[in-house]
Amino acid sequence: MRLSRAEYKEIVRWTDQLRPTRQCMKTLKERFPNHSQSTLLSIFSLEYQKRTKRTFSRHHAPEVIESHYQRYLSEAKAHPAAPVLLELANKVDLSPALMARIILERFLQGLEGEMPSKTVFNSMLKEPSLIPDQILAKNIYQCTINDCCYGPLVDCIKHSIGQEHEVLLCDKLKERNLSFLDENQLRVMGYDKTPDIILEVPIAVEGHIVHWIESKASFGDDHSHRTYLNEQFWSYWNRFGPGLVIYWYGFIEELDCQRDRGILLKDCFPTDIVLCHAAQQKGPPHSQNKDKA
Repeated sequence: MRLSRAEYKEIVRWTDQLRPTRQCMKTLKERFPNHSQSTLLSIFSLEYQKRTKRTFSRHHAPEVIESHYQRYLSEAKAHPAAPVLLELANKVDLSPALMARIILERFLQGLEGEMPSKTVFNSMLKEPSLIPDQILAKNIYQCTINDCCYGPLVDCIKHSIGQEHEVLLCDKLKERNLSFLDENQLRVMGYDKTPDIILEVPIAVEGHIVHWIESKASFGDDHSHRTYLNEQFWSYWNRFGPGLVIYWYGFIEELDCQRDRGILLKDCFPTDIVLCHAAQQKGPPHSQNKDKA
């Protein structure tokens, strides 16, 4: 879904008043019924991550951590069956999953005198039943399942969605009988930083030559697209020639302004594909410069 900058800003304005709980998506969907929930969630997640980065250091000051911890202990003692940690996170405008990390870390420091290994700590976040305090374990679990932006559950979902869309891209290419190399094949050949797909024979999409395709299971906003351009897309262009980026959950339409320079944006797999003559190829991937980007 391509959004004008004005449409995007209107959605962003509404996200400013929301907390990263799963109920927030119902509010956004009711306000913007013509946009997919996946697009709205991606926009909200990107905006909330920006907000979190601005306030992260404040919540991690030692005195603030201790204040959060003591408030949790007091509320948990008075209301042992209530989701007090989730409510506390919403009151102080902090991601529930990040609040869970802070409180669990403080609890373990008081219990052991020092932090356990990172492996043990992350295992407790992923499996709260390992936490030696049932009330805290329940609260950690509630924070994890109710956070739509951070935490081990969200990380797992994002990874799965990313893989799902890469598989979808490969399936679409196979349906069109297009010969390609995927990221794993390219790494075996010695490449480090590569796009998801290198086409062995280039194609033309809307009159633009495409040698490579990158799949992004997210919405393309100004910040993320600028970062991808600098850290990935221009490197791919420099090494493999012009390419195509698919933002499966849409993008700000004004960002699709690099077509003449060799980077095309789409929000779905293109249907108007023309196979280019082999002579137009820049060269097969294995014959090009393999220097690290």
